[in-house]
Amino acid sequence: MTELPKGSKKLLNAWAFYDWANSVYALVISSAVFPIFYEALFSDRSHYITVFGLNLKNSALISFVTALAFLKVAFISPLLSGIADYVGNKKMFMKFFCYLGALSCVGLYWFSLDNIYIGLLFYFMGLIGFWGSLVFYNSYLPDIAFSSQQDSISAKGYSLGYIGSVILLIVNLAMIMMPDMFGITGTKGEAAMKAMRYSFVMVGVWWILFSQYTYYYLPKGNKNSNQKITKDVVFNGFKELKKVWGYLGENIPLKRYLGGFFVYSMAVQTVMLVATYFGAQEIEWKSADESTTGLIICILVIQLVAILGAVLTSKASSKFGNISVLIVINCFWVLLCIAAYFITQPVHFYIMAALVGLVMGGTQSLSRSTYSKLLPETQDTASFFSFYDVAEKIGIVIGMCVYGIIDQITGSPRFAIVFLGLFFVIGVGLLTRIPKQNRKELH
Repeated sequence: MTELPKGSKKLLNAWAFYDWANSVYALVISSAVFPIFYEALFSDRSHYITVFGLNLKNSALISFVTALAFLKVAFISPLLSGIADYVGNKKMFMKFFCYLGALSCVGLYWFSLDNIYIGLLFYFMGLIGFWGSLVFYNSYLPDIAFSSQQDSISAKGYSLGYIGSVILLIVNLAMIMMPDMFGITGTKGEAAMKAMRYSFVMVGVWWILFSQYTYYYLPKGNKNSNQKITKDVVFNGFKELKKVWGYLGENIPLKRYLGGFFVYSMAVQTVMLVATYFGAQEIEWKSADESTTGLIICILVIQLVAILGAVLTSKASSKFGNISVLIVINCFWVLLCIAAYFITQPVHFYIMAALVGLVMGGTQSLSRSTYSKLLPETQDTASFFSFYDVAEKIGIVIGMCVYGIIDQITGSPRFAIVFLGLFFVIGVGLLTRIPKQNRKELH
């Protein structure tokens, strides 16, 4: 096949379609069905399990495994980005991580407490595959799109990912709630668990199947195809991070903003990752069916309201300034963390989901745009955003560890959520230290 020219509509659509393929992992595995399935495994026994010679609470265990996976991702991302900048066949690397993640999702079909180590390994590798493929996927953007096209095609990818993942999640929900319609046999509880296992397989198949359209049209890589992968190339990503770290000492507004972002972002990302586990354990659902339906509905509510939150936050920032709005949002997060300690009924959780979605979408979109506005025009923005991504992932590692440790010690995630509120308080304090002159310029 003749290689499509840069900026061609067919090439751009093929690139964006990978979001349709892989976003099902983020929604079905990370946020919705797997957390419910994992919690259901412990429905007939204590929430504690002995693994690695330790007696761990189930939600603490998954928090620690998630933290370990993100630590691995934070380490390999600079390595992968360094290679992606030079290697001629980065599509091969993208495929490797895509198939690793997708096949790991299929492997979750066999996840059980009897095979806990193998199950956790599949969960771990699925996360590595998802984030590893994104490194190469994102690095394609300047190769396939001109700068004037990048914002729109990136937004299109996000939209495709949202639509595709929601479609599959609704199908999975139907399978779980009405297994008879899909020919899934067993008692009500057994059939629902089977349906969840089938959902994991469907995620893997969906991811591999729909990614083929992307791979068919994407070029092998950038034009530097004759360059060999040397030691300098492999560690180039770390060298770039070191350069950015050195530059931060000279740019006080950027340094102080990044400090605030690092602290409050670890709490935001942790809340997103543990919300379903919290709802499954702490909310007084009337039945297992209500729990499953309610939790998935809450995830969909968060996704929908997050889009509205991003739009409202953008309008507010243009009027009041980015930093001022971020300070207000962080204060609102503090109130949500405190309120989470007291919620017990499903209706409380639905309201909380809507409010979390409202500030979650705004926090993520405004944080990245504020960071972009603070970057020096003469510097390599790719290196700065690599630093931003690594900082975010290390923050997730810390946040998940803090959550897991408190959950393990106290036996309740309520205390852990309240403690995360302290990160938002610290974030507000660090944001207020940004010079007022710089705050006025950020609109």
